[in-house]
Amino acid sequence: MDFTGLYRRYALDVFRFALHLSGNRELAEDIASETFVRAWTARDRLRAVTVKGYLLMIARNLYRDSLRGADAHEVAVPIEAPDPGPGPEASASARSDLAAALERLRRLPELDRSILVMAGIEQLAYDEIAGIVGLSVAAVKVRVHRARLKIQEKERV
Repeated sequence: MDFTGLYRRYALDVFRFALHLSGNRELAEDIASETFVRAWTARDRLRAVTVKGYLLMIARNLYRDSLRGADAHEVAVPIEAPDPGPGPEASASARSDLAAALERLRRLPELDRSILVMAGIEQLAYDEIAGIVGLSVAAVKVRVHRARLKIQEKERV
């Protein structure tokens, strides 16, 4: 296995996944680094359909380990929305909408957040996600659907 090539190909994906889970850049960097250390030490035992799936499984487990002893609800979600260009009002509205959606993402249970990020951002197949999290494909599809609905729904006043 060409580990340097593997790192170059998947490092950004693993970091992005960890950042979406944790909302903390430093923690995401630590998780991404530790993911590749663990992948290197266990390179002979591939436990997922693809290498990327295996790396994301390691990253998710490291994130879950980081939550032990910490309050999972205290995760900071960075908001780095690009300026949409039309003007200050549109920019403020877009940032507000993004902040609200990220807050709803942060409030999802860890498993649902992980599944949604794997499906929506990392573009993993449902069967691969099911293998990573230990659920049936149908259960993964239902969780993705419900999580998307929760992210899209507006706060009820």
